[in-house]
Amino acid sequence: MTEMSMGIVMIAALVAVTALLLLGLVSSAYRKAGPHQALIVYGMRGIRIVKGGGSVILPLIETVKALSLELMSFDVAPQQDLYTNQGVAVSVEAVAQIKVKSDPESITTAAEQFLTKTEDERNGLIRLVMEGHLRGIIGQLSVEQIVKEPEMVGDRMRSTCAEDMTKMGLEVVSFTIKEVRDKNEYITTMGRPDIARIKRDAEIATAEADRDVAIKRAEALRASAVAKAQADQERVLAETLSAAKQAEAQRDLDIKKAQYLETVKKQQATADKAYDIQTSVMQQQVAAEQGKVRVVEKEQEVKVQQAEIQRHEAELIASVLKGAEVEKQRIQMLADAEKGRLTAEAEGHAAATRTQGQAEAEIIFQKGDAEAKAMDAKAAAYKGYNQAAIVDKLFAGMPEIVRALAGPLSNIDRVTIVSTGDGDSVGAHRMTGEVAKVAAQIPALFETLSGMKMADLLGRVASLKEGDVAAPPAGNVAQPPPVTRR
Repeated sequence: MTEMSMGIVMIAALVAVTALLLLGLVSSAYRKAGPHQALIVYGMRGIRIVKGGGSVILPLIETVKALSLELMSFDVAPQQDLYTNQGVAVSVEAVAQIKVKSDPESITTAAEQFLTKTEDERNGLIRLVMEGHLRGIIGQLSVEQIVKEPEMVGDRMRSTCAEDMTKMGLEVVSFTIKEVRDKNEYITTMGRPDIARIKRDAEIATAEADRDVAIKRAEALRASAVAKAQADQERVLAETLSAAKQAEAQRDLDIKKAQYLETVKKQQATADKAYDIQTSVMQQQVAAEQGKVRVVEKEQEVKVQQAEIQRHEAELIASVLKGAEVEKQRIQMLADAEKGRLTAEAEGHAAATRTQGQAEAEIIFQKGDAEAKAMDAKAAAYKGYNQAAIVDKLFAGMPEIVRALAGPLSNIDRVTIVSTGDGDSVGAHRMTGEVAKVAAQIPALFETLSGMKMADLLGRVASLKEGDVAAPPAGNVAQPPPVTRR
């Protein structure tokens, strides 16, 4: 390494050491003041007060000292007895809280008086001032005031000491009396009347309280008895009223039940009567309808019987006429057949027998022709007889016809007559009218069965009685059977 380089290094090291020395010097010269203190700087530049900050103290030319701004607490207890305005000697112990004011002027004043003194010296000076003021205040007050009004003593101490404390740059934050004593037991004696009074008042209060309690208890018992009696009376009255109400309610209920039963019975009777009336009406209506039905049934039976009579008449006529016609045709057919047979037989026989056969055939033919003519006459006779017989049969069967027509009416066992309220009865004349209608149908029935008018029929009957029966046609015809008269 060259000499030049070494020189540069040495210079750099020297500069660094110098800078470090300067930095250490500056750092040692810079002083900071905490929140609980104030720095008093004095020297060539005069006196400076640094509070809550810092400042550079120039060495050799400036000096700095710290002044505490913290609260100072110490006891104020004079050794000598303090006399009240009553001449009573008392010993008082108090506690004072004092601090340096925060303004620069007070800090400067406190620095002038206490900066060079120790803490004990400072406290002793302050305690002497406080004790002097306390002695003066105690001498103005009585024992009773000191004992009973300690706050007032503290207030007077703060106001009295304020001026002197300000002159020292201080202020009294608080002053509190801890204890007040006396050697003659004045304070104890002073409390006896109060104690006696308090005891008396307490005993009186206790007696009065016991009396009041007894009175209140008696009043409460009386009120309770009265209330119980009233409650019993009210309960009895309420029970009586309740029983009366229940009796009234029961009575009203019984009355309502009786009224209801009466109404129900009346309505039941009315309903039963209406039911009976309605039942009777319905029965009458049913009977009337049944009568109508039976009348209709009888009418239908009469019509059926009439139809049956007509059917029997037609069958009778058809059987008689048709029988005669059939018998005639049968005889004719037999005659024709016999004639053919005989003719065939006659043709097959020898000539000798032809004449005999023809004769026999002629006899048979004439016999058949005679029988055929006889049948025609018989038919004609039956025809005339049929009309007479029918007339006779009709009159002979008249009772049966009338009995058959009246048969449905005879089956009616009960007839109900319904009154319409206008004086006319439905069913009475209707019944006789129905009978008359049935009787009125008999002539028409006879006319229908005989084919003749009723007047002609009666005339025919008269002629039959006289024997004027129409003679059958002449010839070899059988006579009709005689007509039976009844």
